[in-house]
Amino acid sequence: MKFILIFCCISSLLIGCAPEPQNRSLTYQNIVIISDMSSRIDNKKLKDLDKIHELVNFFKIDCVKPGEKIGDKSSISFSPFSEKTIASIDLEKYKSLEEKQSFINSTGKFKNNGLKEQLDIFENKIKNKYQNTRNNGLDLISLLIEKIENESIIKKDTMLINGVDTISIKYENHIYVFTDGYLEYYNKQGNSQFYFSNSEIEKVRQFSAKNQIDVSKALATNNLLGLPFQKSNKNKYINLHILETHERDKDDKLAMYKYPKGQRDNEILQAVWKKWSTESGFKSFEWKKY
Repeated sequence: MKFILIFCCISSLLIGCAPEPQNRSLTYQNIVIISDMSSRIDNKKLKDLDKIHELVNFFKIDCVKPGEKIGDKSSISFSPFSEKTIASIDLEKYKSLEEKQSFINSTGKFKNNGLKEQLDIFENKIKNKYQNTRNNGLDLISLLIEKIENESIIKKDTMLINGVDTISIKYENHIYVFTDGYLEYYNKQGNSQFYFSNSEIEKVRQFSAKNQIDVSKALATNNLLGLPFQKSNKNKYINLHILETHERDKDDKLAMYKYPKGQRDNEILQAVWKKWSTESGFKSFEWKKY
């Protein structure tokens, strides 16, 4: 009996000394840049490369933080709509923390080929692609859906168990689409569901004016005026950004619009894209024009 009591006391002490399980959550960024490399690049002063440079700096300074942060798993990639990924940096591929930090800080075997140098190469590849590529009109929505579904550009949350500790790894997926906002392509006869150009914009404009309602209400009232939504289990993980859109109905020299506020091309396109992204289940939506 005495032995049992001693054993219980020792067991209680050991249990009391055991460390408490720790639950932590870490969030990393997955930046995906996709560009419409059509004739729209030549229509106005190009702002794409300036914005892409901002995204690269954000990735480096705010996400990776060389010299400050340890073990980042963020990533950045670029592809034209007409091709798969042509440039990428993914810190998750470095499984050894020592190797990863050596790459991030450009030390050791990465002294002249670390993060800084690779980001320069990343941007130069993009600049070269912009200089040498002009695609005909492409079905951007269909291609975007295909990229999301089939090209492994989206990262999902995971969980790591280290002894009694649990670490939740979360990713903020951001897709940045550079386009003029118009959805024009040559094979409209073969597939018109995602075609949205001048005639489709005019239908929305006329329906809105005739019924004396704003564009968003017009699209909600008549589903035939917008784009068919495309649900996907991956969409809920994606923050969708449509950037550097054009305004064809604006005279830049006179700073005048062809249509009144609320009826302009860019406003209609924004409403159409926003409705499509919301109904398709994207996590968030941003629209930015020149």
